[in-house]
Amino acid sequence: MIGFLILFLHVLVSPFKTQARLEAEIVLLRHQLSVLRQRVPPKPKLTVADRLLFVWLYRLFPSGLDAITIVQPETLIRWHRTGFRLYWRWKSRSRGGRPRIPGEIRRLIREMSLANRLWGAPRIHGELLKLGIEVVQSTVAKYMARSGRGRSQTWKTFLHNHAAGIGAMDFLVVPTGGFRLLFVLVILRHERRRLISLSVKAHPTAEWIAHQITDAFPWDEAPDHLIRDRDASYGSAVTKRLAAMGIRDHPIAPRSPWQNGHAERLIGSIRRECLDHAVILGEAHLPGFLLPTPAITTELERICPWVRIRRAIGRSNGSANSPLGRSSADCIINTAGFSSR
Repeated sequence: MIGFLILFLHVLVSPFKTQARLEAEIVLLRHQLSVLRQRVPPKPKLTVADRLLFVWLYRLFPSGLDAITIVQPETLIRWHRTGFRLYWRWKSRSRGGRPRIPGEIRRLIREMSLANRLWGAPRIHGELLKLGIEVVQSTVAKYMARSGRGRSQTWKTFLHNHAAGIGAMDFLVVPTGGFRLLFVLVILRHERRRLISLSVKAHPTAEWIAHQITDAFPWDEAPDHLIRDRDASYGSAVTKRLAAMGIRDHPIAPRSPWQNGHAERLIGSIRRECLDHAVILGEAHLPGFLLPTPAITTELERICPWVRIRRAIGRSNGSANSPLGRSSADCIINTAGFSSR
């Protein structure tokens, strides 16, 4: 405090001093500062009063930043901006408003919303009025528990609950040794990703696809929903057959194969594990390659890992002797005029 009084007296006396004397004092003070800076730490500790004094001088004489030696000019500007924010925060403080709601009432509102998850703000407000607690409805809505109505189930839970009633189908394109293209219609259920049908056709039509859907899904085992892409092969015959069987048709968005992920993943497994390791000779060769006879299954297991996958699918369908089981929902390999279960 004494230092500030001495500084204040020097300020009062300075107008009565000559210009030469003031300049001499400034030179001496600058030299003393340079001597002291060699002995004190590089970052001296300043009190709040020191900072306020520097900020006040900066506001009066902004050009005095060049004369500062113990602090950086950026530091002084930061102090000034911090004081500006604190000042306006103090000016903008709350000076009144609605009276605060007692803590007991706030806890009561929260407990009522948690204990009665179907109650909204109007219901809880009415119950509080019956108890003689005078609060407005907006206050009740403010202090209700955010999760009062409970959290809804996730999409993962929703799809898991409805997986038994969802089917999917898609085409697998297989090039042959004669540079022709064969189309394999893959039909599966989302429940346990069970493979239902593999149908081979060189030129699939809408009527042929509708016939394969009828063979894959008996009337008592048809799914509720069927996911497919927007291939031009699915014509009006397919949509009419699905409607007649009570199956809701769900075409995916254009160029969005990830929306039919189960079928795309199965097709990728067939291609990587089996078709990428052999050359298909023709339409008669492909069904036997995808579903070999039990006599040659052991020999092909060394070449085609897909055989082991089909055996696992057969065991999941309830049959250990056949690669895909003998139930009514087992896998079907179809070609034009040929059917093998």
